[in-house]
Amino acid sequence: MDHAPTSRPAAAVVRTLCTALALLLTASAYAADRGDAAIQAALANGLRPTVLPPNAALPHWSLQQRMAQHHVPGVAIAVLRDGTLVHSAGYGTRQAGTHDAVNADTLFSVGSVSKVVTAATTLRLVADGTLALDQDINGYLRSWKVPATPTVPAPQLTLRMLMSHTSGLGVHGFADYLPGEPLPTLAQTLDGIAPAKNKPVRLIHTPGQRGDYSGGGVMVEQQVLEDVTGQPLDVIARTQVFVPLGMQRSRYSDPLPGTDNIAKAHDGDGALTALPRGWQSFPEQGASGLWTSANDLAAFVAALTASYRGQGSFLPRAIATDMMTEVSPSWHGLGPRLDGTGQTRIFHHGGSNDSYRAWIEGYLDTGDGFVILTNGENGAQLAAEIRNALSDAIDRGVNTPVHTVALDLRDARYADYAGVFERDDAIPMDQRRALADIFDIPALQVKVANGEVRVGVAGTPRDGQVLPLTPNRFVSPDIDGLQIEFHRDGRGQVNALTVVHGEGRARYVRKRT
Repeated sequence: MDHAPTSRPAAAVVRTLCTALALLLTASAYAADRGDAAIQAALANGLRPTVLPPNAALPHWSLQQRMAQHHVPGVAIAVLRDGTLVHSAGYGTRQAGTHDAVNADTLFSVGSVSKVVTAATTLRLVADGTLALDQDINGYLRSWKVPATPTVPAPQLTLRMLMSHTSGLGVHGFADYLPGEPLPTLAQTLDGIAPAKNKPVRLIHTPGQRGDYSGGGVMVEQQVLEDVTGQPLDVIARTQVFVPLGMQRSRYSDPLPGTDNIAKAHDGDGALTALPRGWQSFPEQGASGLWTSANDLAAFVAALTASYRGQGSFLPRAIATDMMTEVSPSWHGLGPRLDGTGQTRIFHHGGSNDSYRAWIEGYLDTGDGFVILTNGENGAQLAAEIRNALSDAIDRGVNTPVHTVALDLRDARYADYAGVFERDDAIPMDQRRALADIFDIPALQVKVANGEVRVGVAGTPRDGQVLPLTPNRFVSPDIDGLQIEFHRDGRGQVNALTVVHGEGRARYVRKRT
């Protein structure tokens, strides 16, 4: 044991104590808000759109500029390199018009990012043998059963289906609840009974037939967890995920009165909403009810990538590999969405409640990743621009900018792109992948006029401009990653087009009158 000198002057002792206290406070602040120079530079002048005009230079927007442009008061960001947290910080304020600063421990609602944490909770119980991925969930459900339908008289669903959105269940998402509104129970949500605002969670497809994003399916997953353990989701997740990963701020329930450091909700103009409290409620906990922080989610992303790489014990490597493998015909693995190969192999998921937008992304081969949390209705546009900046800074070749080309679309050679094109449903669902969900459109109307090509839903006025990448390939500036390729055959005729999204393909053929 060391002993302090007995003859040290009192002033020296005071100076030593003050220095030690200052170092302690500095260390605590650094743990909550740390910065990496490359990431800081990207946020200072690296935000950009995904699609750029021909030969355009990157705009080098700052985070502060774009927060003001999108009327988003507060943002929290965390960045991982090789599984290590290298940057975590808050920007702006928790409430517009105040000096209440956001930091990396500020609580945000994260919408559907909740689904990935719910999936991890389930997989921890799979790992310990409590649950099985491919067993009929009827063996687990006690207080509720999936109702039969005329086309599916004896439903047999599995947890693998529920987590990958291949269960055939409906109800894409859920409405938020304002302060003072009564909140539904889980049973009321599943059956669409007031005060629930959603339709009943019921089968709309044959289980396993297609990928169709279903928040309702995740609520059935929550019911499985609660029936098997006899505990509410918040308690299960705390035991299985929050405590093991040190996610001290995270919860699947409304923040308690007196909870500090909460990002308040803001509308599209940046004005405080959901008054008087300043945030909505999200009773559909497993699907969209998680409250958490950038630091907590960074620990979660790091744990998933470490488990996948065989460098962590949060999940067995075999189960982590299952989690990060697409379940055909879905875009999803067991919870997250998946894209890319090699060092560009990533898992990701966004979250969108009324006034909050969130994004997580992990690079499975390298252990890199990031978390973006916002407290404004326009946060999705801002988060996309932040994601671009962070992707560029990480420099793994993911989410690179797309430059369009200059074409004179008034030229007669493009006129025959116009027409109605009907989807070829002979193309298997496992080739359509995400398009079977995010672009489930039976027929497209293509218009060529005034130097523009516009694509919309046939029979409706809705359409949007697509921009040329080549003479026959176009990109949507509105739907991230969506491209359309026109096919001109050996006779010089355009009789078909392909819609492309990542690895998904949907073919459309010209309608003949």
